[in-house]
Amino acid sequence: MTGCPAAREKQHHERKALMKRRTFLKTSAVGLASILLPPSVTKAASEPGEQKSRIRDGGETSVFLAGAAKGSGGKVLRTAVREAAEAATDYSWLSKGDSIFIKPALNSGNPYPATTSPVAIAAMTSLLFEKGAGRVVVGDMSGIEHVKLSPEGVRGSSRELMKSCGISEAALGAGAELYFPEEAGWKAFYEDMPVSGSNWKGSLMMPNILKEVDHVVLMPRCARHVLAGSTLGLKAAVGYWRTDTRLEYHRDAATFQEKTAEGNTVGTLLDKQRLVLTAADKILTSFGPDKGFVLQPGTGLVIASESVVAHDMASLAWLLLNRENIPESEKDMFSDPYESQFIVTAGNHWVVGKLGGWLAALTPEGLTRNDISTIWDDRVLNRAYQVLGGRPKIRMKTANRAVPGELNKRLSEMTKPPGS
Repeated sequence: MTGCPAAREKQHHERKALMKRRTFLKTSAVGLASILLPPSVTKAASEPGEQKSRIRDGGETSVFLAGAAKGSGGKVLRTAVREAAEAATDYSWLSKGDSIFIKPALNSGNPYPATTSPVAIAAMTSLLFEKGAGRVVVGDMSGIEHVKLSPEGVRGSSRELMKSCGISEAALGAGAELYFPEEAGWKAFYEDMPVSGSNWKGSLMMPNILKEVDHVVLMPRCARHVLAGSTLGLKAAVGYWRTDTRLEYHRDAATFQEKTAEGNTVGTLLDKQRLVLTAADKILTSFGPDKGFVLQPGTGLVIASESVVAHDMASLAWLLLNRENIPESEKDMFSDPYESQFIVTAGNHWVVGKLGGWLAALTPEGLTRNDISTIWDDRVLNRAYQVLGGRPKIRMKTANRAVPGELNKRLSEMTKPPGS
């Protein structure tokens, strides 16, 4: 989006006015239908149990890779993002004037790859406007170390953290709006249900903005995580959750990995999430999620798929592949503390204390670290196959010529089930 600030501001207000009209029309239509039509016709499509995953057990699913050579600069990465996105989806889900929520990983204010790439955010925002979007909103709520929302108020600011890591400037420069759930307050969340039979005790508290928008585009990063082992697309759902949902997640930690996958089965995400795209020309290969050893391979990747499960299979393979090149100096328990069960246990106790107070910190279930030598070891993905339609058969495809054939072959082998 180009033009002077005044012109951009005018366009912003015009988009907001358009969205209000669209919301009014949609609400009016639903209300009229509920009066005139029988209940079976007006039953909500987002009820748990009615959701239909686009991925079927054993179904073939494509993941697209676009390459960006090391040191090639932001322009090349922007192009790679566009190439991967356009290969991964045909945008048939996007009607002119629709609103889209871009969900980055904003766990801290640290720069990419500790958070999502600002270059990728700007490229994706611009592309969505070109495809007909009327409104693009970029938002997240940061981790408990930096931001805590309670019924009494807020400590910290995701807005300031987004400025620090560069996403804010990139998003605004491309014409997006910003949204931070904690600024709307404790009551600006709604209950959304995960899949039946999940390890969650009840509903998850999700931010109201998701009810307002038409679509969601998820833009995580590729990184190690001191408690979870990795933080990719499925793990990024935590950024939606209110503090009480995050408390249950960490307190009832025996099923921490399974609840990570199940958190992606709420009706809103099944209805509205269209694309998952990660810029991974830089990878946080140790420690995580806020800091660690940053590895920049000779050929960086942008990974894109309509399936969050298929995306995470490829993204985890890419993380594991790059972890093979970590220097020896970064391989002790202090540089990569996930290797220590004691540190994982102590770290989760600390998080529970931050979320729920010192008494809660004394009584959480044990969080058992999950050895992840291959993608088939990952409890998050293994649960995702069960609750999100089955284990897809990955077709790894290239979206530009910058991806070496040998690299594509290696990732294809790493995402192929053993014995197949």
